[in-house]
Amino acid sequence: MQVIPNSAQAWFLAARPKTLPAALVPVVTATALAWSKGEVNPVPVVLCMLFACLMQVAANLINDLYDFLRGSDRADRLGPERASQQGWITPRAMRFGIALTLLMACSCGLGLLPYGGVALVALGVACVVFAFLYTTLLSYVGCGDVLVLVFFGLVPVLGTYYVLRGELCTEAWWLAAACGTVVDTLLVVNNYRDREQDLVSGKRTLIVLIGGKAGAWLYLLLGLAAYVMLALVALNGYLWTAILPLFYLLPHYLTWRKMVKIGQGRALNRVLGFTARNILTFGVLAALSFLLP
Repeated sequence: MQVIPNSAQAWFLAARPKTLPAALVPVVTATALAWSKGEVNPVPVVLCMLFACLMQVAANLINDLYDFLRGSDRADRLGPERASQQGWITPRAMRFGIALTLLMACSCGLGLLPYGGVALVALGVACVVFAFLYTTLLSYVGCGDVLVLVFFGLVPVLGTYYVLRGELCTEAWWLAAACGTVVDTLLVVNNYRDREQDLVSGKRTLIVLIGGKAGAWLYLLLGLAAYVMLALVALNGYLWTAILPLFYLLPHYLTWRKMVKIGQGRALNRVLGFTARNILTFGVLAALSFLLP
C-alpha cells in the first residue's frame, strides 16, 4: 500500500477506525438506558461520544508510537494498523497528533462538568494516565483485560448514565459489566494473534499466560458472559434485554469458529474486523432492548 507520509490517509489508518465501535457502544447503550427512564439532554450525549472516540484514537496513536520507539519488528505481521512502523507518520508528528487528540478529548470532558460535576475531572485524568500506562507497562504484565473492563465498561457506562440522570442504578452496573466484557473480545483476538511474538518479546498478556487454546475458549466465553450479564437486566423489567441480544450470539460463535480455524498469522486481522462488527451488533441490540416497550 502506497501512503504519503503524514497524509490524511496515514492519520486515518493510524486512528484505526475499526476500533471505534468499542468506544461508542458503552456510551450509546448507557444513553439508551437513561432515555428509557425519561428524556435526556442531547448535549452531554454528544460530548460523551466525542470524548470516548477521541480517547480511543489517542490510545491507538500512543500504542503506535511506543511500539515504534521500542523498535518492534512486528510491522509486517500487523499490516496497516501501525502507521509509525510503516513510515507513514513520523514520531514527531505522532507526538503532536497525540497531544492534539488528548487536548480535544479533555475539552469535551470539561464541557461535561456542568452536567456531572467536578468528580468527572478525576475520571478524565484516569483515562489519560491509563492510556499511557496500558501501552508502556500494564499490557506487559497481563493487566490489559482488566483495564478494558474498567475503561470500556464501568467508566463510560456509569459515567454517561450518571451525567444524564444524576444517579446510578442496578441496570447500569449490569450493562457496564456486559459492555466491558464484550469489548474485551477485541483485545483477546488481538493478543491471540500476537501470542507467539509477545512470548518472544516478553510481553505477558493474558493469552500468553494461559496459552492459545485457552485463549480461544476465553474469546467464546466472553461473548456468552456479555449476553448473560445483559439478560440479567430483564429481572428489572427490561424483558427485551434477554431476547434481542440473542441475535448477537450467532455471529459471535461464527467468528470464534473462523478464529480457531485460522489459528495464527496476519489472516487473523479479518477476525478483528468481524469482532468489531459483532461488538457494534451487540450495542445496537442492547440499545433497542432498552428503548422497546
